[in-house]
Amino acid sequence: MKLPEKVYLIDTNVILRYLLGDHAELSSKAEAFMLDVSEGAKPAEILDVVIVECIYVMEKYYQIPKAEIIDKLSKILNFTGIVNSDRSEILEALLKYGSTDIDIVDCILAAHSSPKKVVVSFDKDMKKLKAVSEIL
Repeated sequence: MKLPEKVYLIDTNVILRYLLGDHAELSSKAEAFMLDVSEGAKPAEILDVVIVECIYVMEKYYQIPKAEIIDKLSKILNFTGIVNSDRSEILEALLKYGSTDIDIVDCILAAHSSPKKVVVSFDKDMKKLKAVSEIL
C-alpha cells in the first residue's frame, strides 16, 4: 500500500475523547476528526503504543470491560482512512488479548513475530500465544 503524502498520527487523547465523549469541546473535535478518518478523507495511523495506552486507560481508569475495549478499538482500526502497515498484526493482537489473560504488549509482540522476527523473552506466555519465539 502506497502511503499518502500526509498521514496523521493519532494520539491516545484523541481516541479517548472520541470513544468516551466525556468533554464537550474536545470530544466534538475528536468526533469530527475521526469521522474524516472513517470516511477516508484524512489518512491516519495509530501506533501500537497508542493502542496499549488506550487499553490501559480504558481498562484501569474507566473500568471498561475488555470485550468492549477490543470492539471499539477494532472498529477504529478498520476505518477507511487508517493506513497502518501493521493493521492486521494489531487486530490479531487485540483478538489474542481478548481471548487470553495475557497482557497486550505480549500479544502485540506475538502478532508481529515471524520466522524472520523472533521474539526473545523469559515469558512462557509466548508459547501460549503461538509466537515465533526463543524462551531464554
